[in-house]
Amino acid sequence: MSYIANPIAITIFLAFVGFVLGMSFYFARKAKSAEGYFAAGGTIHWFVNGIAFAGDYLSAASFLGICGLIATMGYDGFLYSIGYLAGWIVALFVVAEPMKRLGKYTFTDALDTKFNSKGIQLLAAISTLAVSLFYLIPQMVGAGVLVTPLLGLPHWVGVIMVGAIVITIVATAGMTSTTYVQFLKGGLLIIFSTLIAVMVLNKGLTTEPRAETFVPKILQLSEQTAVAKVTDEASGLTFVKLEKDGLANWWIVRGDQLEEAQSKTVTVAGDTLYNGAPKADNKFKAVGYLTQLLDEDGNEIKETGKVGFFKYFASIGRSKVVRYPKSNVAKFEDGGDHVKVFCPVITSGSDLLVPGQKFKTKTPMGKLNFISLMLALFCGTASLPHILIRYYTVPSQRDARKSTIVAIGGIGFFYVLTLFLGFGAMTMGVIDVESGNMSAPLLAKAFGIVLFSIISAIAFATVLGTVSGLIVAASGAVAHDLVSNYLGIKMTDQGKVRAGKIAAIVVGILAIGLGIAFKGVNVAFLVGWAFAVAASANLPSIIMLLFWKKTTSKGIAASIGIGMISALGIILTSPKMYADLYHIDPATALHGLNNPGIISIPISFITLVVVSLLTQKKEK
Repeated sequence: MSYIANPIAITIFLAFVGFVLGMSFYFARKAKSAEGYFAAGGTIHWFVNGIAFAGDYLSAASFLGICGLIATMGYDGFLYSIGYLAGWIVALFVVAEPMKRLGKYTFTDALDTKFNSKGIQLLAAISTLAVSLFYLIPQMVGAGVLVTPLLGLPHWVGVIMVGAIVITIVATAGMTSTTYVQFLKGGLLIIFSTLIAVMVLNKGLTTEPRAETFVPKILQLSEQTAVAKVTDEASGLTFVKLEKDGLANWWIVRGDQLEEAQSKTVTVAGDTLYNGAPKADNKFKAVGYLTQLLDEDGNEIKETGKVGFFKYFASIGRSKVVRYPKSNVAKFEDGGDHVKVFCPVITSGSDLLVPGQKFKTKTPMGKLNFISLMLALFCGTASLPHILIRYYTVPSQRDARKSTIVAIGGIGFFYVLTLFLGFGAMTMGVIDVESGNMSAPLLAKAFGIVLFSIISAIAFATVLGTVSGLIVAASGAVAHDLVSNYLGIKMTDQGKVRAGKIAAIVVGILAIGLGIAFKGVNVAFLVGWAFAVAASANLPSIIMLLFWKKTTSKGIAASIGIGMISALGIILTSPKMYADLYHIDPATALHGLNNPGIISIPISFITLVVVSLLTQKKEK
């Protein structure tokens, strides 16, 4: 899809970024000490911290990734929301108060409070860095996705822009600035998402595609002369190329008819043709619309008009939707050109309201992948370092619990809204087949450029807030855990802050590189990996330290190391990595598991128990 920058969008975006940076410089004076820099001095009000929790947690994965998955895959995308929210129950009842009681600045503090172990200090810090980097990847990918329609800039420019702004935020004011950025964007995200959901219900459903929506043409095969013909091995579909007035386009062969396809042809010279025309012609349009809509009596209708909560989904269940799922993309060569063809699929609305479009649970490996993902999401929330350190920003354990309850309320309400954002995008023809991540902002654009600009600015702030929290966690791991505690280098408060700022710059630069490398991968899927690594490396140690008296320092260190290595090993050799990063046939991957949690989490627990039992006498 081609995007044209709008002056209103640019103005709102720049004003928002300017405000955020101004706030960072204002709070910089409160970040002179290590406690002020890494934990905001423990002075944040519990309600502000609760909304900041929501702002931190409702990352690019929630706003861009989940909405994009629902828009392209239906209910399966919402299962991520369920998994993310369920994890907060563990955070509330297990982690909140102990983390505040045991720690000072970082996640490592809490684990090491009873032991003063070099092994825990080293491995917990490495785990924090690994989880933070994995979580940073989807945030940076989301940043690149946003600037293309908003500012008309390439993906890599957006990634660098976010990296530069966040490094400035963290290097100037640390956790205080990060908290208020997260509070601001968390509140705005919930408010404006509610507004869009209300507008979706007021509009209702219609079978009339929008002017900007791609609607395939149908031709008789016998009446056409094909310039070229090819069969895609992966999809089994046959395509023919028709040429008119010097421009060629690809069509799908369906029996004795031809159906126009959304196609992208990249030539050897680097030029790109969209649907047989230059990009400037804007022929590569948004997709997705209803091809049939029935009323309660089974009569075909064109629109529902304004609907309520339940009637909206009941009407979707009686409809048929034209979708372009990513799994139905054909790729082949046409001479020296590389062709990518997006094939439409008509899906029953009732099928989209139940699992099955993304998670293929009919096969043993499909079931294993699904269970593994849900396990990681449920266990990962209470193990994320950038979430855990937020408990140190409030004055007391009671405040930690109260802020968690506020977070659960805000996050749960937002996840309900993702259903309307996702299905609204699916049925209103606003989906960019090249990037499902843009579904929510493009849905806002359907209601006006001002709303689109505000939503995109908030989404950008969503990325800023989450990335800021992650980099604060990573910088704390380096400056406090590794340099000060593990290496034993004595530093003043100012020295720790200086080391944290240097670490923030290095981690930010790494995040920029990874964000560019993972362009195009769904951000919710990428965050699932971060949750899996966190749950495997961190959760067993937290749980066993709190509830098993025989836990030893060596058991914790071994559990973190084995959990992290096993999770990363499974991820790096997974079919998804082969396809998206290595660009190798995923069928050649070492195994078929894309989500490691079902293996790596039990291994981590078992390792902790076994090593702790073997080292009981040595630590008495």
